[in-house]
Amino acid sequence: MRVRLFAVGAASLLAAACSHTPPSAPPPPPQPIVKMTLAPMPVGARAGMRIPAKLADGRWATPNVGLSSAGSVWHLRAALNVAVLACRGADQAVMVNEYNAMLGARKVELAAAQTALQQEYRATRGTQWEDAFDDQMTRLYNFFAQDFAHGRFCVAARDTLAAVGTVPAAEIPTFAAQRLPVLEAPFTDFFTAYDRWQSGALVRVAATG
Repeated sequence: MRVRLFAVGAASLLAAACSHTPPSAPPPPPQPIVKMTLAPMPVGARAGMRIPAKLADGRWATPNVGLSSAGSVWHLRAALNVAVLACRGADQAVMVNEYNAMLGARKVELAAAQTALQQEYRATRGTQWEDAFDDQMTRLYNFFAQDFAHGRFCVAARDTLAAVGTVPAAEIPTFAAQRLPVLEAPFTDFFTAYDRWQSGALVRVAATG
């Protein structure tokens, strides 16, 4: 009788163990739903506005493409000149002071860059070099004066003016070559966004559902 009761009890325990259901795994997190929508018109844009042509390498044909070391230095000075005139706000007075300090401290480097750049125009444009140089400088100033990108442009100009005073004289061309694309980026990013909108391109928008 004891053996039989033990056997029955063991069978009951085995049945209870087999009937136990392990806890289910938590459900996976919701996957993002990717939708396609038309690219929006960028802030500051207007229908029909003209933007530079796009080059074969994907860059925009701005006045800052294909510059020599001298050209980078002189174009950097022009960009900062526009910034101190166009960037309003509490920092403008500081920017003006820093720009004037740069003109004094970098007088030799800037004069050398201007002379070298003008020599480049003499070599390629002959007797028409001065008109070509003046036309390019007008185009350059007008480029940086475009107000649709001045929010980010002014921030980049403030940072550049704050940094230029610590750059050794021999490194000014390298500094200019590195900083000029940063100053130009707010404009070229705008051109890319406008081109995407103008072409009716679709952009991916992810949202959880």
